[in-house]
Amino acid sequence: QKREKVRIARAKKDRAEIKARKEKAKRPQDLKSEARTAFHAYVRARDIAAGYGCIDCGKPFEPQKPGGSVDAGHYLSRGSAPHLAFDERNVHAQRKNCNRPGGATAAEYRAGLVERIGHAAVEELEADQESRRYRDDDYRAIRDTYRAKLKALARFFQK
Repeated sequence: QKREKVRIARAKKDRAEIKARKEKAKRPQDLKSEARTAFHAYVRARDIAAGYGCIDCGKPFEPQKPGGSVDAGHYLSRGSAPHLAFDERNVHAQRKNCNRPGGATAAEYRAGLVERIGHAAVEELEADQESRRYRDDDYRAIRDTYRAKLKALARFFQK
């Protein structure tokens, strides 16, 4: 029985070491992707749980279909404002039809944003030109933070 406990403890330690090595070996692109995935999942859940509709058109979101019907859309795009990619004020749940080419316009998004967070906050967001450089540890922190926030949000709404 004692040998079995030792074997289980050793196996647990080995798994933890393997997990740590895999985490350390991740490339910056992988970490950025994981951070983005966790952040977008949180943003979608946050807006749906709050009962908001699409930031552009205001329509309610359809029940989840395979592949989903909701995107996490950026007001100021990640290409033009990469420093705002992980700013919660800049990203909101959008219907896929509104977020894709031929969908809603930036003016519609701005109108919905002003309604949701206020004119002063939108002006502040548009004026934000502070350069931010994300490092591997920053991406890990973002990923872990938004995974925890998503879990807390899910627990809150399960009660």
